[in-house]
Amino acid sequence: MPHTVLLAEDDRAIRNALERALTLEGYRVVAVADGVEALAQAHRNRPDVLVLDVMMPGIDGLQVCRVLRAEGDRTPILMLTALVETADRIAGLDAGADDYVVKPFDVEEVFARLRALLRRTSPVGAGSAAAPTAPAAPVEAPRPLPERFLEAAGLRMDPQARRAWRGTRELELTRTEFELLELLVRNAGIVLDHSTIYDRIWGYDFGPGSKNLAVYVGYLRRKLDEPGAPQLIHTVRGVGYVLRED
Repeated sequence: MPHTVLLAEDDRAIRNALERALTLEGYRVVAVADGVEALAQAHRNRPDVLVLDVMMPGIDGLQVCRVLRAEGDRTPILMLTALVETADRIAGLDAGADDYVVKPFDVEEVFARLRALLRRTSPVGAGSAAAPTAPAAPVEAPRPLPERFLEAAGLRMDPQARRAWRGTRELELTRTEFELLELLVRNAGIVLDHSTIYDRIWGYDFGPGSKNLAVYVGYLRRKLDEPGAPQLIHTVRGVGYVLRED
C-alpha cells in the first residue's frame, strides 16, 4: 500500500508541483491550501506523514503541529519554511515537528527526508512506496543490551518506552531528539562524524552546508544542560560530536 502524505501549502504553484512529484514518486497525496483544512483532513483520515508549510493564512503550519501534538498524534511532520534563522527552526521543533526543509528546496531532498521519517515509524520489513535507499553507514553501535536501560554520562534511557532522564529529571524529547541522544549514549566517549550521524538519524547525508544537525544538537543541549552541571554533548570542530561527562 502506498504511504499517504497530507500536504498543506498555500502557494498553489508549489502545492501543485509537489503534489505531482510526490504522486510520481509513488505516494498517495492529499493536498490542501490551509491549516484549517489540514486539521480537518488529519482528523478525518490519519495520513502516514504530514508536509506542512510554516507560513499559511489563518492557522499556520506551526499551529497545526501544536494542535496535533496536544491531541497525542505522533504522525511524523516535515515542515516547509522560507525562514532560515535558527530561532525560526527551533520554533518548529518546539511545536513538535520532526524535520524541516528550507525553501527553495530540491524535491529530491524532500523525498529523502520523507523516506527517513517513514523508515523510523514503519515496522521492520514493511514495504514503502518510496524508492529504496542505500543502507546506513556502519556505526560503532553495541549489540542490543540485555538490560532494558542504557546509561552513560549521568543519563539513563529506556529505548522501549522512549523515555530519558538526566539524574532524576525526565527529559521531554521529540522523536528525532530521542534518536539522536540514543545514538550518542550508545557511543559515549566516541566522536561521531557528521556524515555518520546524518546517515543513522536521517538516512541521508545532506552535505557540509546543512545546518540541520547543528540545530538539533543545540536544541538537545538546551534540554540536557543544567546550571552548575557539566555539559554532556561536545563539539569536535571539523569532525562531529561526542557524549562525555568532563
